[in-house]
Amino acid sequence: MVDAYISNVPAIAATFELSINAIALSQNLGIVHRLIASTSTLPNAQAWLYSAALVLIYALISLPIGFNLGFLKLDIETSWEIIVGVIARCFFSPAISEELFFRILLLPHPTENATPATLWLWGGISLAMFIIYHPLNAVTFYPDGLQTFFNPVFLFLAALLGVICTLAYFQSGSLWLPVAIHWLIVVVWLLLFGGYKRMSEKS
Repeated sequence: MVDAYISNVPAIAATFELSINAIALSQNLGIVHRLIASTSTLPNAQAWLYSAALVLIYALISLPIGFNLGFLKLDIETSWEIIVGVIARCFFSPAISEELFFRILLLPHPTENATPATLWLWGGISLAMFIIYHPLNAVTFYPDGLQTFFNPVFLFLAALLGVICTLAYFQSGSLWLPVAIHWLIVVVWLLLFGGYKRMSEKS
């Protein structure tokens, strides 16, 4: 199975060390409030439509870039064991685990009424950490992912994913929309566009 995503929880813990000083700048993160508010908020129809538009924008940007630069290729997995395993595991990791850390814990919840400057600041910090985390995962816990996690195209697509997940969270205040977006994009990449074989290759 895709060990990179199974092993990403320790990598997130390592990435967390990078954020200690940044988090110290904020005296009132309200982490408990963020967890409760984001998990209890169910997206409405408008939020779902907004997120669907974000996914469409992501596809319109990522697919041409990925195919033209050779990072993506049409390679459909046919093993039901792999398909079911990827679908199930990716929901918990990376989708829930990464969104809880990089979005929910770091970003102000809409009910906090943060200023635009604060949203930009923490949005930038969260995005930078989200990007750094992937190569950090490769050099610490998943060396077989070195080629993929240091690939500039992958890092660009990961950054774009971070942006749309952040926008979905700010718009909805719900954990579940960025989780759904993250899960969908990773599963499609792994099962349809050669991601599973790429991540399973030995360095």
